[in-house]
Amino acid sequence: MEGSLPIINLAQAKFDCTYGRGCEGICCREGHPIVYAVEIERLDASLHRLLPALRPEAKKVIQTKGYLTEQRRLEQRMVRSAAGWCVFFNHGGCVLHRAGEAEGDHLKYKPAACSLFPLQQDESDRWYVRQKGFNKEKWNLFCLDPTVSAVPAAESLKVEIALAKRFDHEAKKPESGSRVHADP
Repeated sequence: MEGSLPIINLAQAKFDCTYGRGCEGICCREGHPIVYAVEIERLDASLHRLLPALRPEAKKVIQTKGYLTEQRRLEQRMVRSAAGWCVFFNHGGCVLHRAGEAEGDHLKYKPAACSLFPLQQDESDRWYVRQKGFNKEKWNLFCLDPTVSAVPAAESLKVEIALAKRFDHEAKKPESGSRVHADP
């Protein structure tokens, strides 16, 4: 995987995740990320270990209805919410993030849409950083407002860019033919 990942607005984009430093995880409240089959398999295999770390209302919802909705976006299932928040969000943060972090890979259990945020592909499969005022951005989150942060996205999103590069490389393999959608 040589070369850099072309991101159409990377030179201008600013982004600084301030979760725990002023942000209470609003993207976990607003989003219903899609979940791919391989991610569902990984979550299903670990759900028994994740349940104790969930909010009581989220645990109850998962035990009665499951963690996936019947709704689909981009032909993929989506994560359910409980009391307005992603079922995997706890007030200490993302349970999936913490479980993976404890095993040495904070992205291990997180859906691709969450792991890549705020990177996304447009309808022409070009990568971009979600920003207020760019590409008809729907979410009005302060972290997506380039006037709020001075931190260049190229610096703050190194992990996400590396992941997007890996996904992009895999999607371009002749046997793959599928792209990664990161629309939370």
